[in-house]
Amino acid sequence: MSIFLDTTPLRTSPAFRRLWLGQGLSVLGGYMTTFAVTLQLYNLTHSSLAVGAAGLCSALPAMAFVLLGGSIGDAVDRRILVLSATSGQMAVSILFALQAFAALRIPALLYGLLVLQSLLTAVNAPARRTFLPRLLPKDQIRAGNTLNMVVMRFAEMAGPALAGVIASVWGLKACYTLDAFSFTAALYGVGRLPAMPPEGGPSRPTLRSAAEGLRFLIRQPVLMGAFFADLSVTVLGVSTALLPALNAARFGGNPQTLGLLMGATGVGGLAGSIFSGPLRRVSREGLAVLVVGALWGGCIALLGASGVLWLALACLFVAGAADTMLVVLRTTIVQVNTPDAYRGRVSGIDYLVGAAGPQLGNLRAGLMGTVFPVGVALVIADCPAWRGRWPSGSPSLPSGTTGPPRRVTGRRAHAEPNALYPLRRRRRGIGPPVPAPRAPTSRRTSLRPNRMMLIRSKTQTSHSPANGARRSLCRTGPCR
Repeated sequence: MSIFLDTTPLRTSPAFRRLWLGQGLSVLGGYMTTFAVTLQLYNLTHSSLAVGAAGLCSALPAMAFVLLGGSIGDAVDRRILVLSATSGQMAVSILFALQAFAALRIPALLYGLLVLQSLLTAVNAPARRTFLPRLLPKDQIRAGNTLNMVVMRFAEMAGPALAGVIASVWGLKACYTLDAFSFTAALYGVGRLPAMPPEGGPSRPTLRSAAEGLRFLIRQPVLMGAFFADLSVTVLGVSTALLPALNAARFGGNPQTLGLLMGATGVGGLAGSIFSGPLRRVSREGLAVLVVGALWGGCIALLGASGVLWLALACLFVAGAADTMLVVLRTTIVQVNTPDAYRGRVSGIDYLVGAAGPQLGNLRAGLMGTVFPVGVALVIADCPAWRGRWPSGSPSLPSGTTGPPRRVTGRRAHAEPNALYPLRRRRRGIGPPVPAPRAPTSRRTSLRPNRMMLIRSKTQTSHSPANGARRSLCRTGPCR
């Protein structure tokens, strides 16, 4: 069996092939615009805070309105919706280019264009994700998602590098212009698609419709498990914010070394997409998601303990490959197990999970990096403590208690011998023997003495002649 990715969708579906090429060129242009906006803002303000605010303007509006955007995708023809949203994004790129040609020095204008572009993404992304299950048979959906990840990873690596070369030769205006032209390929790929109305009848794009999509998702344990598994990996495992501190603490703080560390994940993700042939044999996507998530966590924990550069790069490389496989498996689970009538809203939640998880992970990593050393912050995030609950009434615990057995001392050590050792150890002959069970006793014959037992004991001892001296001593002093 080949270890390379499955290219069957490109050979068998011309519609998918056109959509894939157009989306790849558009994503490449999008990374060029991201690079150009970042550099332009820094040149205007010389402030890292201003550059960080650009990231918020790009992420927060899309996260806030993606559920409503998904409900719109379940209400109208998705092909027409994607054409309209893509045309709007192309218009925003033209405005970026015009302000660059006019040499405007207004950061607020850049922020406003980023917010507008993010709102259009909230409508475009969920509807676009519904195309794949309509264009490919069920057994090729995973291969189609892998091919989409190839162009995403390639654009993530090549886009900023290409933009840097173009900006150094022709300026930032050339980056904006090329991005605007790249949308023509995306429009061509979507325009050649057939009509894509939602199956089962459209729904009204309201907040109630978005809430209905959430209720549907909550009732689907397979989808919820996929989303929670992905969030556990990204929120607890993404640690890009700690890489500068790790580089300064262990690798001399060289900027070139930091570039290698930050680029290793992308290289690993691209390699994981290209050599994804073994994914064809996966029949249980849920189990594969757990295995890949554990692989990611182990790589990040090993990164925190690494002290040599090659081991750190290897950990990040494998983590990037695991991240790509996780995204492919999660997206396949969502697209296969979601009815078409809900696919726009659930795809919006899928986009939200993929976009918000890494941001929250970097926030968590930054907070932990301010409290713990960088190595400790990387390790403890991916090696959580035991959080299980012992079942109530366990043979190794007193009934009605939870938690691991605690050490019992004093009088309770004799009253509760079974609380010291688990049942399995006692069966193997390790530890004190189990006392024989006592026969059930009535209240009259219990071990606690009562008034009737004391009267009977005095009556029996009073008739014994040998007790006379003892009784006299007890009257004059303590009887021991």
